[in-house]
Amino acid sequence: MTAAARFERAARQAQADGRIPALSVALHRADREPWVLTVGESGNPDHPLGPDTRFRIGSVTKTFTAVLVMQARDEGLLDLDEPISAYLDVPAHGDATPRRLLSHTAGFQREPAGDVWDTLVTPDAADLLAQLDQAERVLPNARRFHYSNLGFAVLGHLVAKLHGTTWEQLFADRIGTPLGLTATTADRPAQAAVGYLVDEYSDAARPEPQPDLGGVGPAAQLWSTATDMARWASFLVSPQTADPDGKVLAAATLEEMRWPLTPREETVWASGFGLGLLLAPQARRAVHVGHDGAMPGFLAGVYGRRGDGAPDGLGCAVLGSSGTAGQVNELVHELLRIAVDADPAEIKPWRPAPPAPREYRSALGVWWSEGGQFVFSWHEGALQARAAGVPADRPPAVFRPLPDRPDVLRTVSGREAGEQLRLTRDEHGVIVRMHWATYRFTRVQEAFDGGAAWDGNGD
Repeated sequence: MTAAARFERAARQAQADGRIPALSVALHRADREPWVLTVGESGNPDHPLGPDTRFRIGSVTKTFTAVLVMQARDEGLLDLDEPISAYLDVPAHGDATPRRLLSHTAGFQREPAGDVWDTLVTPDAADLLAQLDQAERVLPNARRFHYSNLGFAVLGHLVAKLHGTTWEQLFADRIGTPLGLTATTADRPAQAAVGYLVDEYSDAARPEPQPDLGGVGPAAQLWSTATDMARWASFLVSPQTADPDGKVLAAATLEEMRWPLTPREETVWASGFGLGLLLAPQARRAVHVGHDGAMPGFLAGVYGRRGDGAPDGLGCAVLGSSGTAGQVNELVHELLRIAVDADPAEIKPWRPAPPAPREYRSALGVWWSEGGQFVFSWHEGALQARAAGVPADRPPAVFRPLPDRPDVLRTVSGREAGEQLRLTRDEHGVIVRMHWATYRFTRVQEAFDGGAAWDGNGD
């Protein structure tokens, strides 16, 4: 069975098993045309179901708000570790920081004050901030993960204030337009599918209301298509392909956002959060990065895959017009796994490259530290290191020399990222000793006092 046939069968099975009135699915990768499938009926007589049908994406909206926050940080407009009271006039909880709000560890209650999901009436931006003293800090700051729509709404209005505009306009100007996400809007479009509550004990489906979230919009307001959302997922895991000039966000900043900061549960570390991004670890050293979404009558799953030989920019979106079909959130992960299994990345041929610069050639080969072996090599224009016996799919440590200090290098990724590697040379310029993160590296196995290891002959 071809990859496309497997994708289609999995999607059709999920639609049937989940009893989803309308399902829209898209897979995006840098080296293929997008794969798109729709199954069912939109419920909108003027706009039959098709690739341009719009669905509510719920909390996937938070990933856009998170990127807007990180844009502001990169532009020097805010500090992730400054209290929000430095930027907003709030009556309470001003000690919360953007970093804690992004990772859902600020302890904010889940929703704004009041029973907003009973009334379907939410405060506007001004009232949401003015009423912050009516909301609880249900947990101490930094105690543990606690999901909060309120926290993300506050972040959205914070960055909007910094730019002197609304969150909706900021999203369109700073993300939607630059990335060509033309089908992603805050307002309900004419092509919208109808969202349903599907009855548990019959095949009846009742349309759900579609409230405008007002001041809670930065947490869950957006509508979109599966095609747009698969492209967005691709951007989250491989921004170099979607935004090669870094106009929306630098690749290093997205890497920072993807780093896991907190697990969602104490005993089962099956998923966690970075800075606004949900992380779902997979087998064989892979991770799915993105977010789930839910609004009345709609569910969404939008994720990209990293690791395990995943093709560049592999992103998937599954949007469904049922608020009860968990198959939506399962299918997105299944399709990403099928994509790697049935249609893996092309194998790039190895080609010779220039040798290491003369000043680093004596660093290559086996070194010893703490009684263990490490292999230093030169690949892709940089000095690299791996502990001996580490699986080949684990990324190496990569070093870059400091400006005007060729014998002091910074670990820019991998093991000991951020630490220095210092080289010591003999009178001939040969590297005879190294210190990495202050640990001594030598050509022979040594004890911590500098004595050579016993060779087995009593010497």
